[in-house]
Amino acid sequence: MANKVCTALARCLLSSLYELTKIKYNLIHLAYEKYRRIPRGQLENLNRMGIADMMIRSYGEVGALKVTLEILKKMNLNDLVQRLNEDLQKCNHIFNLSSSKKRQTEDTTVKCNDIFKLLCGRETPIRTVLTKGAAGIGKTVSVQKFILDWAEGKANQDIHFIFALPFRDLNLLEGEFSLIELLHYFDPELKLFQSTELFRWKILFIFDGLDECQKISLDVLLTNLIKGNLLPSALLWITSRPAATNQILPECIERVTEIRGFSDAQKEEYFRRRFSDESLASRIITHVKSSRSLFIMCHIPVFCWISAIVLESLFSESDRGEIPRTLTEICYRKLKDGWMKKNETKLITCFLLKLGKLAFHNLEKGKLIFYEEDLKQSDLDARETLVYSGVCTEVFKEEYGLYQTKVYCFVHLSIQEYLAALYVFLSNSSADLLKTAVKEALRSKNGHLDLYLRFLLGLSTDSIQTLLQRLLGQTRTSSHNIEKTAQYIKGKIKENLSPERTINLFHCLNELGDNSLVEEVQRYLNSGSLSAENLSPAQYSALTFVMLMSDEELDVFDLKKFFRSDNEHWRLLPVVKTSKTAL
Repeated sequence: MANKVCTALARCLLSSLYELTKIKYNLIHLAYEKYRRIPRGQLENLNRMGIADMMIRSYGEVGALKVTLEILKKMNLNDLVQRLNEDLQKCNHIFNLSSSKKRQTEDTTVKCNDIFKLLCGRETPIRTVLTKGAAGIGKTVSVQKFILDWAEGKANQDIHFIFALPFRDLNLLEGEFSLIELLHYFDPELKLFQSTELFRWKILFIFDGLDECQKISLDVLLTNLIKGNLLPSALLWITSRPAATNQILPECIERVTEIRGFSDAQKEEYFRRRFSDESLASRIITHVKSSRSLFIMCHIPVFCWISAIVLESLFSESDRGEIPRTLTEICYRKLKDGWMKKNETKLITCFLLKLGKLAFHNLEKGKLIFYEEDLKQSDLDARETLVYSGVCTEVFKEEYGLYQTKVYCFVHLSIQEYLAALYVFLSNSSADLLKTAVKEALRSKNGHLDLYLRFLLGLSTDSIQTLLQRLLGQTRTSSHNIEKTAQYIKGKIKENLSPERTINLFHCLNELGDNSLVEEVQRYLNSGSLSAENLSPAQYSALTFVMLMSDEELDVFDLKKFFRSDNEHWRLLPVVKTSKTAL
C-alpha cells in the first residue's frame, strides 16, 4: 500500500495528476532528462495517490514535479501547467518548506522602488523580478513611478541606464533585432552606444506586459536575458497578467511580486480624495459597498475611476433611474454618457459596430495598438473615430528619427474588451454564442478574454437588453440561452481549472444574475454546519468566492481547517494570496 503523501510539494503533485491513462503511458514510454522510465507492471494498478507516491520514490519530490510539468505540457493541459507553476511559486509561502518547524507565512510588502533590494535573510543579489497583476491594477504605473523616481534622483541611483521596452510597442516591430539594434530602434540617440559598452554599466531592462507579447522572435532574446546568457550583470523586470506568467520557468525568476490593488480602506480613500463634496463621496461609497461584486472590482484602480465618473453623473441627475450594480451596467452608463449627449441616436449603432469590430478583431490577436490600415479594415475613418468618441487617441511614434507614424489605441484595455463584447453581442445571432464564448475564453493561454467574457454575458441579461434597446434598438438572446449558459458555467467550475479561471467564472455567473452556488455555501456557513469534506468541487470553489467577497479583510487564514482527503483545497489558493497570514 502506498505511503501517505503529505508534504506541500507532494500535494502540488497530487492535485495535478488527472487523465491517469495518459500519465501512465508517458511514464512508461518517455524519458525526461536524467529520469528513468517506470516499468509498466509498477504502474498498471495504481490510483492517483499511488502514482504520486511512486513518482516521488523514483524521482524525488522536485524531480517528480519536473516530470509532471513535462507530461502536462505534452498533453496540452495548459491550465494545469499554469496552476502547478503557480503552486510551486507559492509552496514555500503557503506551507513553509524551510528548515523552520513553524508552518506559518506572512506576505512581505515591498515598495515599488525596493523590488531589487535584499530582504532580511537573503545574501545574493536580486537580478530578475516578475511583477504580476490584473489588467488595470497598476503595473505600468508602477513602472513609470520607478523610472520617474530614478530620473529625479530619488531612488536606485546605483543604476546607470534604464531601458523600458513595452511589449505593446515591441509588437509593432517587423523583422528580427539583436539587443543593441532594439535599443537603437527605441532611442536613435544610442546609435553611438556600442554593444561592448553595455558591460561597463549597471543596466535595468523593463519588459512591461508579457501577456501582450505576440512576436515569437522576442522569445529567444528574452530567454537569453532571463537566463543570464546575455548580459548576465543586467537587471531584468518583467510585468504580466497572472495567466501569462507560466511562460517563464519559476527557477529563472529570483523574486515574484504581485500588485493587489486597493484595499477596502484605500477604495474609500480614493473616492473621498476625488470628490470635494463629502456628501457625494459618502453616497457613492455607500452604493459601491451595497454591490459586493462592484466593490470587489474596485480594488482595480481603473474601475474605481470608471465607477467614480458614472456615479458622479448619476447622483447629480434628478431623474437618474436605476443605479448600476454590476460591472457591465457601469460600463454601459459610461458608454451612454459618452455618446448620447454628443451624437444623434441613428448614427450611434453603426459607429459602435465599426469601433467594436476593431476592438474585437484586435483583442483576438492580442493587439492593443493598431495602425490606420487596421481602422480601414473595420470601415473606420481615423478622423471620424477621434471626432465621434474620444475613446481612441493618437500616439505619435518616431521611427529611426526620420518620420512619424500615427498609431491608435483605446484609452484602456477594459474599454476595448467592453466594445468587443458589444460588437459580438450585436452582430452574432448564433444560439450557442454565449457557450462558445465561454469555451474560447477558457482555451486562452493568457486569460486575455476573461473580462471580455464577463461583459458579453452581462450584455445578455434582460436589464441590459432593455437599456440597449433604448440606445440602439432591438437586441436579442433569450432567457433560455442564458439559463443554459449558466448551467454550462457551473459544469466548468466543477472541472480542474486554475483557481483564477474558476473565480472569473463566478464573476460571470454574477453578471448573469445567477448566485445559486454562492447562496448554497452561504446557507452552510450561516447554519454553522459547514464541512469541507461534504462540499462538491463546485461548492468548494464557491466557498473560495464567498470568502473573497467577505466584508471583513482576512488577517489570518487557517488552511488546515479546510484540508480534504481528495486535495481539493488547492481551490483556496486565491484566499491564501489575499490573507495577510496563512497557517
